[in-house]
Amino acid sequence: MIVQLPDTTVSKISRALVSVREEGGAVALGRVLTLIIVTRHGAEEEVIEAANDASREHPMRVIVLMIGGDDDDDDPRLDAEIRVGGDAGASEVVVLSAHGAAGSNAESLVTGLLLPDAPVVAWWPSETPDMPSTSAIGKIAQRRITDAATKPDPAAWVAHLGEHYAPGDTDFAWTRVTRWREQLAAVLDQPPFEPVTAVEVLGASDSPSTPLLAEWLRLKLDVPVDWSYLDQDVWASGIKSVRLVRDSGDTLLERPSPGVAVLTQPGQPSHDLAFPRRTLRECLAEELRRLDPDLLYGRVITEGWELLSSPATRESNG
Repeated sequence: MIVQLPDTTVSKISRALVSVREEGGAVALGRVLTLIIVTRHGAEEEVIEAANDASREHPMRVIVLMIGGDDDDDDPRLDAEIRVGGDAGASEVVVLSAHGAAGSNAESLVTGLLLPDAPVVAWWPSETPDMPSTSAIGKIAQRRITDAATKPDPAAWVAHLGEHYAPGDTDFAWTRVTRWREQLAAVLDQPPFEPVTAVEVLGASDSPSTPLLAEWLRLKLDVPVDWSYLDQDVWASGIKSVRLVRDSGDTLLERPSPGVAVLTQPGQPSHDLAFPRRTLRECLAEELRRLDPDLLYGRVITEGWELLSSPATRESNG
C-alpha cells in the first residue's frame, strides 16, 4: 500500500501514518528502531529495497530523506510517500522529498516522525557529511553508517575515517570483512598453535576493505603487516588474499575468482570456501544487530591505522 502526500507537512505525515496503520491493521509496537536514510533523488529505490529486506530481521520505521533536486529553485515544498504492507517488507517506509527552503533544516523534517523511545540509526549510502556525528541527522542517531565503496576515492576515505570517528560510527567497508575475519580467526584457533610472525594482505586498488583488514590484523596479532594494492588488470575488486607466516609454513586464504576462496595450510588439503560479495541487505542487517558503539571498529581505524605502514602498488600477486 502506497499513500502519496504532495506538498505536505510533517504533522500531516504523522497523522497519515496513524490513519494508515488503523486502516490496514498494522501496529508500530513491534518496531525496534528508526532508520534514517539520507540519499539523493533517483537512488532511493535500491536502498529502500535493502532496508525492506533487512526489516524482516529488524522490524523498523524507515525514513528516506532526499533534499534538493532539479527544481530546487522552486517554492519551498515537502512531498511525502508512505509505504506499508507488501511495499515495505516488515517496516513502514516514509519517503520525504524536500525542495527549496523546506530542506534547510533536516533535523526538523524527521524529528516528528521518529518512533518514541526507540534507537535511531542513520545511513548515508552515497554522499556523506565530512563529520557524520556532528551533522544534523548524525546528532540524533546512536549509530551512523557510511560506505567507503561509494566514494570517488575509497582508499582516501578509509585513510581519514579515524580523524572524524565518534562512538557509534561504522562503515560498510568494515562490515564486508566480517567473513574474512571469521575465517582467519578460525584458522588461528586450530593446530599448529604457533605464533604468526608476519602477514601479507593484497587487494584491488578500489578496495577500502583491504586496509581495514590489514589494520585489524596488525592490531590483533601485533606483527608486521605488509599490505598492497594490485593493479586493476590483476584483480578487479575487493580483497584478493591474506597470507599468515608461521615457522611451520604459510597459511594462505586466497580468492582465485570473485565469490570463491581457497584455504591452503601446511600438511593439509586445500579447502574451497564460498566468499561472495556481501549485499547491501546483508551489510545493513548485520550493522542493525548491534545498536551500541562498535569499539573494535573504533580501535581499528585509529590505533590500527597508526601502526600500519603505507601500501605499495603491485603489478602482480607473485
